[in-house]
Formats: sequence, C-alpha cells, structure tokens
Amino acid sequence: MASTDTAAKAKADDLAGLEAGLDALDAVEVRRTPVREVLVKKVLPPTLAVALVLVVWQVLVSAKITEETKLPAPSAVWDGLADMWLQGTLLEVIWTSVSRGLAGFLLALAIGTPLGLLVARVKFVRAAIGPILSGLQSLPSVAWVPPAVLWFGLNDAMMYTVILLGAVPSIANGLVSGVDQVPPLFLRAGRTLGATGLKGTWHVVLPAALPGYLAGLKQGWAFSWRSLMAAEIIASSPDLGLGLGQLLENGRNNIDLPGVFLAILLILVVGIAIDLLIFSPLERWVLRSRGLLVK
Repeated sequence: MASTDTAAKAKADDLAGLEAGLDALDAVEVRRTPVREVLVKKVLPPTLAVALVLVVWQVLVSAKITEETKLPAPSAVWDGLADMWLQGTLLEVIWTSVSRGLAGFLLALAIGTPLGLLVARVKFVRAAIGPILSGLQSLPSVAWVPPAVLWFGLNDAMMYTVILLGAVPSIANGLVSGVDQVPPLFLRAGRTLGATGLKGTWHVVLPAALPGYLAGLKQGWAFSWRSLMAAEIIASSPDLGLGLGQLLENGRNNIDLPGVFLAILLILVVGIAIDLLIFSPLERWVLRSRGLLVK
C-alpha cells in the first residue's frame, strides 16, 4: 500500500511539474519599456534617416547638380512651412484632408467589414462578387474621380465616393483573407460550445481572423488616403476648401516648386503619423495578445 501511495504521489508531482513547465512556456513577460530604450530604438533611427535625407538634399542643391527651378533648397520649403504657420492656415489645410480621410475610412470600415464576412462565409456570394472585389482593389483610385464628379459634382459626396471605392475592396479582401486562415479546429470548438451564427462570428471568427483583418485595415487606410489625394488634386475647387491635394495642385499651377515639395512632405508626414498613432499600436496589441511580442 505504501509503495502504491508513493507511486501516485510521484506521478502527481510529475504532472504538476509538467503543468508548471507548460505555464512557463505560455507565460509572456510583459514589462514597461524604458523611455530611453524607446528613444534609442524607435525615435533615433527615423530621425537619423530624415537628417541624412536633408543632408543629401542640401548637398545636391549646394553642388548645383540640377537647377533651383527643379530642386528647391530645404530652406525654401521650410520658409513656405513657416509662412503657412504664421498665417494660421497650416493646421486648417491638414485638418481638411485628415477629417475627410478619416470619415471616409470609417464609412468604408462600416461597409467593408460586413461585406467581407458575407463573402468569406457564403460560397455563392464569394463566387459572385469575390473576383469583382479583387478587380476593384487593383483598379487605380484616380479612375473613379471623373465619374464621381459627373455623378455628384464638386462636393464632399464626390470625395467620399472615391474613398469608398478605393478602400472598401481592400478592407473586405483583408477580412476574407483572415477568415480563410482561421483553423477549422477553432470553428468546430466554437460550434461545440454553442458559438454558432452571429455569436460564432463575433466570438470565434473575428478574433481568429484579426491579424488578416488588421492588415486589410492598414491597406484600406492607405487606399483611402491615396484616393482622397487623387480626388483633391484632380477635382480642385474653392467650394471644397483647401486640402493637401489642392495645396499641391495650387503649387503646380503657380509654378511654386517649394510649395509642391511642401505639400508632398505634408502628405507623407500625415500618412506616417496615422500609421504610427493608430495602426502600429493596434498591431503591437494583436501580436502581444498572441504571445508573439514580448515588449
């Protein structure tokens, strides 16, 4: 009897040790990254890259590799930025485009998400409109500007139409790709636990498809921003207000190359800022929640 109790105790100890080992493997150490480490790893590299670009830019101008009418000096672009700031128009121009872009993206999100789920879960719908979504995603957004102007005229409805036609296919296809990569075991386990229909979609399909869905959201924002810039450049009108696209087109019309470069840089900075402030934290959260990111 004593030997049996000893063997049972040893087996229980082995199981406890195995469970502790598995828990240690699953555990992800989460700690707050020091500010100094963030500055060194996240802020310093892009700062150095920007500084290098400015140095090379200034060297090309100083060496007179090309004419000033083709490549303005960084100081000329900076002067244009300072003038807009002093006049109080800089933030207004940026906000005009950013507000349109975000509003159009949110509308595209509201349409593209259920559309993507429908295409992913219903075979007939996928066979019917799946190829159309793929074709729309590859179609340049600028192609929608002329018909949108004819449909709605020069107003915000035209802008949002171009954004939707550019962003909705990307969001829907990203979600379809994410759903296709959900392991069938997750779906069977969900059905066993009673997660079927909308409940299964909300509690099983969407969380499992989140990485692919997030990739589609990032691409959808990129298409939204590009579509908006194309619409603002082509369909420029005083009634639409002055956005970054109109600022770029005004620089071209006035043969103001520093103004053109300033508009390009502002468009680039806004795109990078949205990615860093919204999508990068979301991506880190998804990776961290799956144990794929320690810090």
